Amino acid sequence: MEFRNPEQEIEGFQRRLTFAGGLVLLSFFLLFARLVWLQVIQHDYYQTRAEDNRISLVPILPNRGLILDRNGIVMARNYSAYTLEITPSRAGDLETAIDGLAQIIDIQQKDRKRFRKLLEESKNFESLPIRTRLSDEEVAKFIAHRYRFPGVDIKARLFRQYPYNESASHLLGYIGRINDRDIGRIEEKDAEPNYRGTEHFGKTGLELKYEFDLHGQTGFEKVEIDAGGRAVRMLSRIPPVTGNNLTLTVDAKLQEVAEQAFGDRRGALVAIEPATGGILALVSMPGYDPNLFVDGIDPQNWDALNNSPDKPMVNRALNGTYPPGSTFKPYMALAALEIGKRTPQQTIFDPGSYTFGGHVFRDDKKGGHGTVDMYKSIVQSCDTYYYMLSNDMGIDNIANFMRKFGFGQRTGVDVEGESEGVLPSQEWKRKHFKKAEQQRWFAGETISIGIGQGYNSYTPIQLAQAIATLANDGVMFRPHIVKFITDTRTGSTIPIETQPLRTIPLKPQNLEVIKQALIGVNKEGTGARAFAGAEYVSAGKTGTAQVYSLKGEKYTEGHVTERLRDHALFIAFAPADHPKIALAVLVENGGFGAQAAAPIARQVLDYYLLGKQPKAAAPADSTELEED
Repeated sequence: MEFRNPEQEIEGFQRRLTFAGGLVLLSFFLLFARLVWLQVIQHDYYQTRAEDNRISLVPILPNRGLILDRNGIVMARNYSAYTLEITPSRAGDLETAIDGLAQIIDIQQKDRKRFRKLLEESKNFESLPIRTRLSDEEVAKFIAHRYRFPGVDIKARLFRQYPYNESASHLLGYIGRINDRDIGRIEEKDAEPNYRGTEHFGKTGLELKYEFDLHGQTGFEKVEIDAGGRAVRMLSRIPPVTGNNLTLTVDAKLQEVAEQAFGDRRGALVAIEPATGGILALVSMPGYDPNLFVDGIDPQNWDALNNSPDKPMVNRALNGTYPPGSTFKPYMALAALEIGKRTPQQTIFDPGSYTFGGHVFRDDKKGGHGTVDMYKSIVQSCDTYYYMLSNDMGIDNIANFMRKFGFGQRTGVDVEGESEGVLPSQEWKRKHFKKAEQQRWFAGETISIGIGQGYNSYTPIQLAQAIATLANDGVMFRPHIVKFITDTRTGSTIPIETQPLRTIPLKPQNLEVIKQALIGVNKEGTGARAFAGAEYVSAGKTGTAQVYSLKGEKYTEGHVTERLRDHALFIAFAPADHPKIALAVLVENGGFGAQAAAPIARQVLDYYLLGKQPKAAAPADSTELEED
């Protein structure tokens, strides 16, 4: 029989009781310590977390700034409209949801295609538009059926609008949905907080160049929300600040006149105010409708624009490079006077060709121009005069002088994507050709440079800057499109600087010789037909740039495929004694400059100087003129 020891049992019980009591005390101590940690030490942190769960910051997007022409005409504005939007991560089966929505609201195939394109470019938690610009009736229909469509909602959004549609499209540019490249630009500016909730960004033209001025300041609403994420009340509000407005140097009506003058022809025109460098019109034909991009362009329209042989998305005024043809000759003549290679009275005899190194360089006029001085060489556009002159001057003398007028250099205009062009020289050839035998400059290559052919390749805006500089007696300005920026908060304006880039040291008597010859072009020379009866005195120069080699054959426009015909060019300024406008016109495959380009310039000058409204596109003179 086993006897229990009460003392041992009591001692064991006391030990267990002591351990249990200690454990309870330890637990209470840990709970107390945790409570102190949470309520005292970490109080601020968890209070902030709780506040964040209770309060949501909702971004309020600002109105984008307006773009106005020099006379206050609005060229880009905003309007508010209702949009039907889907958040893919909350909508379930997208096709089923869209099919259901299509029974209530008109959703066309192009809307579906655009939505799929946006879906590929976006994250699935983003709200994407399936239909924009809903009518009040459509909004009411959806609201009645909203319970059927989780993740689908109506939103009021601001839309960019370009009231002139295709007019000035390359100048204004367009906006589109933000992509990774845009995010990179935003990060470079440390502007991420200001772009919270923003879905659009400038893509081209002024919309891109002045994006951070036009965007404005994003506002915020501090909203209290419940456990279900629904707004209970608004606690505070920081209103958004509308983006700054841009006032341009461009004349919107002049822009329209210039575009209409081209008709259905391809080409470019740049008109500049010589005394300031302000661009009055910047035309690239054909254009495109920037309104197509605001909602996200549908694949059908994108394919039509992207695959068109006319390349409507290319800004020919800034990106296109072309041989200048005979518009190069006045600068050649001025260079000859400045470096002493010719005098105005010095003559050559033109038999209709010039032979160098066994190769015959032909003049456009069969039989030649006979005895030719500098004035006649410009007025009648004599090739032979400039074949001889370019050989006498040498390529580096030509390049060094032309560089002063901005040939082969970006002008610095305030729109991105400008091409540099090509001003040929021995140094240029060494840099741009790989093989040693190709890097050598041959004397025969200089001959065609003098008539604006060969390696010469410049943008229309470079031609416009050069003639504006000549008209302004050698004082060169940077071409610019924005005249001033208006701060919408204060109403103050920030003008764009109009200080000269440089002044080319030119002898006044030499400038006068060239200007009188350019006046002669429009009075009695190759531009006379286009400027017959003009109520003002203008100065100009026609030009024709060869697209492909005829290998000695005579050029006959009707016998050449349209896309291989010569480009037509014309440069001008007016009034000749006090220039208010200088311009360069290029008509792709237009033939002779006097025939296709000069009539366009006449319409533009008539409107700007006299207010004359053209009745139709500038006619192409069918008379074959003798000029290169």
